[in-house]
Amino acid sequence: MARLTILVALVALAIGVSEIDSSADTMKDLTSGFLKVLDECKKELNLPDDIINDFYHYWKEDYSLLKRDTGCAIVCMSKKLELIDTSGKIHHGNAEDFAVKHGAADDVATKLVAILHECENTHDAIEDLCMKALEIAKCFRTNIHQLNWAPKMDVIITEVLTDV
Repeated sequence: MARLTILVALVALAIGVSEIDSSADTMKDLTSGFLKVLDECKKELNLPDDIINDFYHYWKEDYSLLKRDTGCAIVCMSKKLELIDTSGKIHHGNAEDFAVKHGAADDVATKLVAILHECENTHDAIEDLCMKALEIAKCFRTNIHQLNWAPKMDVIITEVLTDV
């Protein structure tokens, strides 16, 4: 369940890239939509305020995601956005719809869900849902960087914080 949640969360972070030139804006919209439920999850899970640091630095390839709390936040946000199904797997339809709603072309949304699904399968053996979410998040980030679709997180975080 956690891996699907994580994958869906990551899909939400990266889903809207139809062209490299417009990827930053699309990814910004997707990530902003996903992060809007972070505060709710922080309160619900009693997470520390500094959890935002992992999301701020998420797209930096050399940044290590090591905090279990970050994985738990990803799982929580994915559940709230209905990006995972009752078995904890990525809900492909909802994840694709989320991506399209936030500016992704249909084919891009499908590709992002496929990447998440592949990452989910790669880390299937991890039993701790929060840690599994972290590993899926790292896998997803690597794949998105390989496609040159990674957004600039400082722009995303600034916009999200402005909306709060």
